[in-house]
Amino acid sequence: MNRAPALAALVAVTAVWGVTFVQVKDAVALYPLFAFLALRFAIATATLAVPAAGRLRSLGRSGLGAGVLAGSLLAAGYALQTAGLERTTVSSAGFVTGMYVVLTPVLALALFRIRVAPVAWLGVALATAGLALLSGVHGGAVGGDLLVLGGAAVYALQIVLMERYAPLYDALAFTLVEMLVSFVSLGAVALAAGQVEWPRGWTVWGALLVTGIFASALGFLAQTWAQRRTSATRTALVFSLEPVWAALFGVTLAGDRLGVPGWAGCAVIMGGIVLAEPSAADTLVRLVRRPRLA
Repeated sequence: MNRAPALAALVAVTAVWGVTFVQVKDAVALYPLFAFLALRFAIATATLAVPAAGRLRSLGRSGLGAGVLAGSLLAAGYALQTAGLERTTVSSAGFVTGMYVVLTPVLALALFRIRVAPVAWLGVALATAGLALLSGVHGGAVGGDLLVLGGAAVYALQIVLMERYAPLYDALAFTLVEMLVSFVSLGAVALAAGQVEWPRGWTVWGALLVTGIFASALGFLAQTWAQRRTSATRTALVFSLEPVWAALFGVTLAGDRLGVPGWAGCAVIMGGIVLAEPSAADTLVRLVRRPRLA
């Protein structure tokens, strides 16, 4: 099976996620975080509702249950990561979150006996080293880092389960259930935290629309589609590009500076992905030559 289209879709998703870091950072400085996350997934649900509603029956009880589980994991991952970010440093949280690159093949092996090729393990090791270089591995608080690590484990489990679910169910219907459950779960957290207010201003609304439509609805739809064609370990490896894109867009859009270790980290992550999945090389080269999003 030709995996290049699936890998290209996943790379494009990480680019969208990366560019939204700048928007989200500005938006959550003005608007409560859990309210932002709940509205983000509400917009994602509304985006998919019309084209996907008629397909929900095709899921059956098993598909609905799988979608509820995937959506719950997604919401839990965001909640744990957010709670951890409040208690540790940004650099430490970024590195610990990226540990799902390691946790994904471990969970795949432990839960489903899915063996990972040695070259893929080498790619995982390189990607982890690149994440460490990119973040600087600044020491954070142990409690916060453990919460973020819990979020990374949940993300890894979601990726592993999607390898099982994606080939079985309609991608549009499944993603709609996933987005709806994430909205309801995060909405409940926002209500419990008293974060109930109407967003104001283009900074907040612009970030909500971009993250809701492109980063969530279309992004997770692309993940569901792509994981019909590629493994959980390869998906996690490609997803390690997210902090690379975030760093690159931080440099170009927000005036951040990477320094030699940061640029080296980007290069090592890309090297790990290409080593583990040679067909990803052409995709990466095309994106480097044409860095602007369509």
